Amino acid sequence: MNEKSLQSHHTHYASLGSPWSAKADKVQSITGILLGCFLLAHLHFESSILLGKEAFYYVVQFLEGGMFSSTGHGFPLVTKLFSIFILIVVMLHALVALRRFPAQLGQWRALRRHMSGINHKDSHAWFWQLATGFILFFLAPVHIFTMITNPEIGPHLSAERVYHANAWLLYALLLPAVVIHAMIGLYRVAVKWGLTANRAGLRKVAKVLIVYLISIGLLSLISYILIGRELSLPITPFVP
Repeated sequence: MNEKSLQSHHTHYASLGSPWSAKADKVQSITGILLGCFLLAHLHFESSILLGKEAFYYVVQFLEGGMFSSTGHGFPLVTKLFSIFILIVVMLHALVALRRFPAQLGQWRALRRHMSGINHKDSHAWFWQLATGFILFFLAPVHIFTMITNPEIGPHLSAERVYHANAWLLYALLLPAVVIHAMIGLYRVAVKWGLTANRAGLRKVAKVLIVYLISIGLLSLISYILIGRELSLPITPFVP
């Protein structure tokens, strides 16, 4: 099976004959790049907790525009508004991506036969992106809605959410799914739009990033759990 026929299989579930298909592909790529870059930044900002409570506190104040406040304290409204923006991007990305999603049992069976019959790495990557996308359809909005309704973040407040509100379970499921989905997505966008011809090398980079990002995400999550265990309710926000 040549590359052209494999690509044709990947787009089997899309409405290729519709006039908006090409535009939908561009929207999916643009929103995917935006969300992938956001994830890279988000996980690194969150991992500042590994440097201590004070480091995370100042990162939060900076991101929430603390430099424009007379007290140096950031504005939680910034987090709320940015979360609303991310939610809109996620919804748009999901909307255009759903056209490629197997909706019938027969399509899933055909996909399984195809996957078992070939050993094509890009096809397997596409399958994992499909599977993680299905998981994210349910988990990602929960996290984003939480940040919209409760935008207060900080070493103690975030630890309260993770430990006392049991959000660690959501994050433990969300983390690997979103990292795998995003890194495979960025890889496929780079290949789709001809940004690189070295697929093997780019796949290695994606794998390294997946392991690295999941690692720092898990370490950050453990840090919040350890901090939360030491806190008693009601929580007093951390101030250095």
